[in-house]
Amino acid sequence: MTHLSIDALFDGGNIRVIDASNPSAIKLAIRPDAYSAYYQWFFFRVSGARGIPLTLQLTNAGGAAYPRGWTGYRAVASTDRRRWTRVATEYRDGVLTISLTPDGECVWVAYFAPYTGEDLARFLGETGTSPLVQHQVLGHTLDGRPMDCLAIDSGAPGLKTAWIVARQHPGETMASWFIEGLVSRLIDPADTVAAMLRRHLRFFIVPNMNPDGSARGHLRTNAAGVDLNREWETPSHARSPEVALVRERMIATGVDYCLDVHGDEANPHCFHIGTHDVAAQTPHMTSLFDRFLAALVAASPDFHAENGGWRPSGSPSALTLCSRQVANRFQCLASTLEMPFKDEPHTPGDPEGWSAARSRALGAAHLDALAAVVADLRPR
Repeated sequence: MTHLSIDALFDGGNIRVIDASNPSAIKLAIRPDAYSAYYQWFFFRVSGARGIPLTLQLTNAGGAAYPRGWTGYRAVASTDRRRWTRVATEYRDGVLTISLTPDGECVWVAYFAPYTGEDLARFLGETGTSPLVQHQVLGHTLDGRPMDCLAIDSGAPGLKTAWIVARQHPGETMASWFIEGLVSRLIDPADTVAAMLRRHLRFFIVPNMNPDGSARGHLRTNAAGVDLNREWETPSHARSPEVALVRERMIATGVDYCLDVHGDEANPHCFHIGTHDVAAQTPHMTSLFDRFLAALVAASPDFHAENGGWRPSGSPSALTLCSRQVANRFQCLASTLEMPFKDEPHTPGDPEGWSAARSRALGAAHLDALAAVVADLRPR
């Protein structure tokens, strides 16, 4: 007789149990974001499952925000919360079916390797030991959580300003792993590229733009059901304080470089989205973007020229998105990075697929790309 238990009442957890009486046909549903119809992120624990073949059916997958994202997708699972490997996953007739046989008493199953509030606390503690880092709290979210910002500033005269923000959409946890890789390298006293960048730039880095949505297990929105990456033109402290706080600080500091880090549900590649169609775009900004991408292709085996940069076309873009608002306001190099939830097709057969480790490595590689253009960022 089995005694399975399924729960998600923890930081970032998301699932609703419909019927767990039969291990070979467990029926589940993903909870939508609060005050929103968005859903796709899931993260739950199955207890008492050692050696039991499990078939987990996410019955409402067909109504998810990006159903195309299920094609070619494999969920991740872990029995130790450290290594997350891909498991057999099939999408058919609106149902996502995940099959696995755990080798531990508890197994956690997720859309992507989670990055919880405890992970962020650990990382803030680790980076806080560096004399290069100043930890700032820009304000608080609707749920009262701090908006953490890492400032890396030598105090030298004439420094330009870089802003890097991640995880406006809380279910895109690869963005937080990316920040770990970038910051860890940026404060490494032995890294010559990092040292050169610190001589040119002061950095403001927000590792999690949406801590409320992250804790609640949301895919895309904050505690009020608001998509933060549609708030950058007219943010409100009542509706989107996360954006309002960061945007106000950007206006105070100025911006010479901006990177907004995301994950893309449908595309299996890493790619940057430029700001070519904003009204203030200049040939210099476009040239910087092209040079940045070329340097990133050279620096990272996971960033490929054939899908490296997406250039919007047609009517001028809305300024509600972070990178476009910043590019238009400050006339600086700004872009949006997207990373995949799926396996990366250039490395077939990888048991982890696109992973936390590869997200970290891509974060570190971005410093090489930035170093290639830092001397020519927006002139004063």
